[in-house]
Amino acid sequence: MASDFAIIIPARFASQRFPGKPLAALRGAGGQVRSLIQRSWDAAQAIAGSARTWVATDDERIAEAVQSFGGQVVLTPESCRNGTERCAAALDVLGDIAPIIVNLQGDAPLTPDFVVRDLVTALEADADAVMTTPAVRCSETLYRHLVADQKQGRVGGTTIVFNSALTALYFSKRVIPYISETVVDAHRHVHLHLGVYAYRPDALRAYAATPPSSIEQLEGLEQLRFLETGQRIRVVPFDPIEWDCIELNNPEDIPAIEEVLRQRGMR
Repeated sequence: MASDFAIIIPARFASQRFPGKPLAALRGAGGQVRSLIQRSWDAAQAIAGSARTWVATDDERIAEAVQSFGGQVVLTPESCRNGTERCAAALDVLGDIAPIIVNLQGDAPLTPDFVVRDLVTALEADADAVMTTPAVRCSETLYRHLVADQKQGRVGGTTIVFNSALTALYFSKRVIPYISETVVDAHRHVHLHLGVYAYRPDALRAYAATPPSSIEQLEGLEQLRFLETGQRIRVVPFDPIEWDCIELNNPEDIPAIEEVLRQRGMR
């Protein structure tokens, strides 16, 4: 696979569900506390190295936090509506930094390094795809977490359905597909979409130049703009990962993430 890729971590302070989320404190194994954005930076640095990683933000508080632990920051406009637009805006400042850009969402510090590397490999091999993104078959515990969020009216993780050609059909903040409670091993039929994407720079720029789509706005999922404009998203499927890759969507997710950090010995 190519080693020439860069990671951009989009981060904003004004999250509707969890204001100030990038600065939320997460306690790791041994009691060490680091902010969400620092743990996301650490995850990215382990994959691409600090010289190939940037945090893209419009908020000075986040920028100062990143600089305090030695991270690279690129300031982007407040008008960016989502992480993909923010990655495109970062490229406007940084220029041609790499032939493949990875968007590692700033609320996904548990993303495994091999997921990112496999996304880059898949994008290189598929000339028809504008981007690649992962689909992780749910473990039983992760499935229960998603269903519990849905039953309690919380917007939790995103799920994805795709066809046999590994083309994404739809993404939703609901648990899809619908599964009757009588189905045995229901979790095996549901795939979690992790908040990480690999794009070619031209696809990023074209995305930013396209108005938001209707389904994208209804679901609040940026990747649906690609699907609604007829572009192919190549899915990279994974069997259940050794740990539950829970994203920090709500304050209630913090204990579950901290438990994974503890189990994995991540300080």
